Amino acid sequence: MILYEHPFNERVRTYLRLEHLFQRFEELTSRDHPVDNHFALTTLFELVEAGGRTDLKSDVLKDLERHKQQFSALRGNPSVSETALQQLLDSIDHCFTGLNGPVGKIGQNIIDNEWLSALRNRVAIPGGTCCFDLPAYHAWQQLSPDVRRADILRWFEVFQPMKDSVNLLLSLMRDTGTTQKMMAMGGQFQQSLAQGKFQLMRVAIDPALGFIPEISGNRLMIWVRMMRQDGDGRLQHSTDDVPFEMALCV
Repeated sequence: MILYEHPFNERVRTYLRLEHLFQRFEELTSRDHPVDNHFALTTLFELVEAGGRTDLKSDVLKDLERHKQQFSALRGNPSVSETALQQLLDSIDHCFTGLNGPVGKIGQNIIDNEWLSALRNRVAIPGGTCCFDLPAYHAWQQLSPDVRRADILRWFEVFQPMKDSVNLLLSLMRDTGTTQKMMAMGGQFQQSLAQGKFQLMRVAIDPALGFIPEISGNRLMIWVRMMRQDGDGRLQHSTDDVPFEMALCV
């Protein structure tokens, strides 16, 4: 099954984008080729733009605190495992402490690093990181993979608390969704929602069917249109009845 996710508000949209960047960064840093290291660094620069906002840090801390209060209220409930509950609360505390500790903008160390700033400015120019443009960067790319990886991970360290927090919040959100089998009659599906209850929609489709869902929606209504790609890659609406799986997460 191919999974598609659609957020219902800007905060969850930002969380999903950060998760996407974190996953890409982790994959690229696991490889040894200088080209992979290059794109790991460009991903790091994207994280500076996407994850360095002070309002984002405040939103994540508020979400962590809200979850802590909700789960703390379950203490003493006979239907809840105290061990599992304590592990979850410890994870929330760990994320909150790690994110709340550092003072200032996340990624400021990258902005203040002259070498990284020069590279960051040049990557916006097509082919702007050639050896004659940035000889120091070219020399760094000739170092051993372990040295390059250690440098990249050291620069990334300031984002680790944000990564842990976003992963935890999205995991808790996804766990609230119950997967249901649905049918898009004539290639279309729509459903009303309880106002403000849901934050994320997850749609899974069998790739063998060859359909791509076009999802739109808000806190009140969701729409799914089933599309097919023609030979030129353009999406065309299908009128076939298409089965899919859906989960709505609070």
